[in-house]
Amino acid sequence: MRPVDILRTGAGGLRSRRARVVLSALGIAIGIATMVAVIGLSLSSRADVLAQLDRLGTNLLTVQAGKTALGEDAKLPKQAVAMVRAVGPVQQATATGDVNASVRRSDVVPQERTAGVAVQAARLDLLRALGGRVRSGTWLTAASERLPTTVLGAVAAERLGVLGPGEKILIGDSWFVVVGVLDPVELVPELDRVALVGFTAAQHHLGFDGHPTVIFERSRDDAVEAVRDVLARTVSPGSPEVVKISRPSDALAARAATDEGMTTLMLGLGAVALLVGGVGVANTMIISVLERRQEIGLRRALGARKGDIRLQFLTESLLLSALGGSAGAALGAVATAAFALVQGWTPVIPLWSVGGAIAATLAVGVLAGLYPAARAARLHPTTALNAA
Repeated sequence: MRPVDILRTGAGGLRSRRARVVLSALGIAIGIATMVAVIGLSLSSRADVLAQLDRLGTNLLTVQAGKTALGEDAKLPKQAVAMVRAVGPVQQATATGDVNASVRRSDVVPQERTAGVAVQAARLDLLRALGGRVRSGTWLTAASERLPTTVLGAVAAERLGVLGPGEKILIGDSWFVVVGVLDPVELVPELDRVALVGFTAAQHHLGFDGHPTVIFERSRDDAVEAVRDVLARTVSPGSPEVVKISRPSDALAARAATDEGMTTLMLGLGAVALLVGGVGVANTMIISVLERRQEIGLRRALGARKGDIRLQFLTESLLLSALGGSAGAALGAVATAAFALVQGWTPVIPLWSVGGAIAATLAVGVLAGLYPAARAARLHPTTALNAA
């Protein structure tokens, strides 16, 4: 038989049992759609994380005071920022300091109901060092950082019901005017829940002692590790062990690694679904052989060889798997694009994942069709024609 004849015969066998073919192909389609979607969504998510890292930079280090040997809270020196700036490769250094004061929307709100908003003193160059943006209003200036003015993080403004600049909130026992509201700070999300005031205003109005709590430092990319090694001794030469150094971008990198682990798990689930679909194809083909024994016997009696029968049923299995695989690949690609766009990611659907999925489908089709094809070829013409 010519290849065209084999293909036509195999397609005719599928058309005669459309409902069963659709149900069998569905199993393959689910497995392939899962694999394509998992790969696409994982790569889209990872690409978004890497884009964030590129935009925000991986050269930001934070310096915090830990515990002393007696278990007490250590304090960073007041001149710690200037000491960090003296390190050669350091490009920027700024700081925030925790302020012991409550935040309320008005004086009729009980003092203990702070809406989960803390107060921190901030240096004027904080926003530039962190790559933050002001959503509305302005950032602290050399004039306003001395006055009872504040800039709210995105979550803090929402919790306090502040819609924009010009409104007043009660910090401690003093009224502060909101001059700005920030967009979410991606590298330091803790700042989204605080009210930021100038160092000078915090000292004059809120009893702040002037000691920084967290120092943010940026250096050249090629010098980050070298700077990291000397920061603790620079900030606290006498007891460097009480200083904790961290890199905020490590959290994003860890997220990308977690996505990779989840991808492996989901690919395993997709492979199981594909295996189940392959079993369904094999079952369909075996039933087809049993139902069409008379057809097989007639073809053999008219001169068809065993190889022709094997090719016919193997072609049917391949066509059935290819049908499910193509539908699954298309469904997986559409699902990936839709979900990525909803999440605000750039959809990434690598061609190799679609090609690999189709190749896996054809492999399943061959494996699922081998036994039914061999069984059909072994039927003796006389036995097949006499089958009920």
